[in-house]
Amino acid sequence: MSTQTEQALLDSIPTGLFIGGEWIDGETGATFDVKDPSTGDVIRTIADATPADGIRALDAAVAAQDEWAATAPRARSEILRTAFDLVQEHKEDLALLMTLEMGKPLAEARGEVVYGGEFLRWFSEEAVRISGRYGINPEGTGHMVVSQRPVGPSFFVTPWNFPFAMATRKIAPALAAGCTVVIKPPALTPLTTIFFTSLLEKAGLPKGVVNVVQTSKSSALSGPIIADPRLRKLSFTGSTEVGRKLIAQAAEGVLRVSMELGGNAPFVVFDDADLDKAVDGALAAKFRNIGQACTAANRFIVHQDVADEFAKRVTERVSAMKIGRGTEEGVAIGPLIDEDAVAKAGELVDDAVGRGATLLAGGKALKGVGTYYEPTVLTDVVPGSAILREEIFGPVLAISTFATEEEAVRLANDTEYGLVSYVFTENLQRGQRMIDGLETGMMGLNVGVVSNAAAPFGGVKQSGVGREGGFEGIHEYLSTKYTLIPVS
Repeated sequence: MSTQTEQALLDSIPTGLFIGGEWIDGETGATFDVKDPSTGDVIRTIADATPADGIRALDAAVAAQDEWAATAPRARSEILRTAFDLVQEHKEDLALLMTLEMGKPLAEARGEVVYGGEFLRWFSEEAVRISGRYGINPEGTGHMVVSQRPVGPSFFVTPWNFPFAMATRKIAPALAAGCTVVIKPPALTPLTTIFFTSLLEKAGLPKGVVNVVQTSKSSALSGPIIADPRLRKLSFTGSTEVGRKLIAQAAEGVLRVSMELGGNAPFVVFDDADLDKAVDGALAAKFRNIGQACTAANRFIVHQDVADEFAKRVTERVSAMKIGRGTEEGVAIGPLIDEDAVAKAGELVDDAVGRGATLLAGGKALKGVGTYYEPTVLTDVVPGSAILREEIFGPVLAISTFATEEEAVRLANDTEYGLVSYVFTENLQRGQRMIDGLETGMMGLNVGVVSNAAAPFGGVKQSGVGREGGFEGIHEYLSTKYTLIPVS
């Protein structure tokens, strides 16, 4: 990928806020820098929204709400489908942009474009299938009409790790349901959302339906929007710690909330597992997105009889992974998002080794430019290690062992989180018991990646509330209305 190609793409990205269908400067004219984590270089300087800008964006969403809700479902559907087509047309631009601002390998960025684009296509189809029901009540005294209405203006706070898919996963169902949107993209990776919004504009989205307010001061901007009585929906993807605070703020206005929060995913390998499948699944579940995913496998719980062989095969594959800038050919591990992420990975590895874990590969940050941490394999991780409790969010694979199925279930469920789990076994009955026994909102059985636009994404316990994607996803943006019509 040439430097000229990269610069031409970056130069095409709007630098303003998108409010009421216009790209405008912020109230104060303040800006902030977006950096390439592989080099630390500034790649774009963009408008920095103030709380007043956030309220202006909400004003625009409120002003557009009634007309957008009254827009024919087919018209909403066609706009989303056109946006999907534009994404396909600009798929290389979107992939390169994500690699530049987030660091993921270009091949993975292309995969995210496919995944994120599917939310536009899926919800373009769901927009015309919003339904209700009609029937006589049990007493025979009246007819019941149950209908769906858009919830109303919605506020989205998205994370930096999947900047395209997290935007489409929220925006697409909201638009399909007839809701208007204010979105605050992450300060670390805002450019992808800005570029995608320009595609929505080209797709014919009416003014004010989607508004973008990027800022370097997230809580200062979000607080007044959430407190505004005109807002009716809040959706957040990020840490459980921040999610709790946002839920508390949303309680004042009794807002509808969707929260996709932290994870601590178990990856359970039984002694009857196909180890080739398990190793492939482990690499996908752990090192996708450089380990920076809420769905990343965090705790590898492997039967004691196959643990050594599993660790050996994984280590061979991990040791061969190429580290570098995501635009380079063959790179599997790009940079972590910032220095804090590198420091956290190092602290967790050092704690585990200090407690008796064995380091089989990696285990240190790379010196020089960029925020790189070696892909790492640990085995013999002992109970009490911080790496078993905390979400790693980095390329570190930590293995502990178990002896019985009951122990595996206990270890897997021994966490406050419950987003996703992974199980490898060739025993059908055992697989069904794991489906029933593991306390997670999602599960991969003999597979290391579960996300799909047609499936409900979300967790239980401290991993959040609500679902995104699937038939369930659009109902997060609809309210149910019941009407009784007496029999004449």
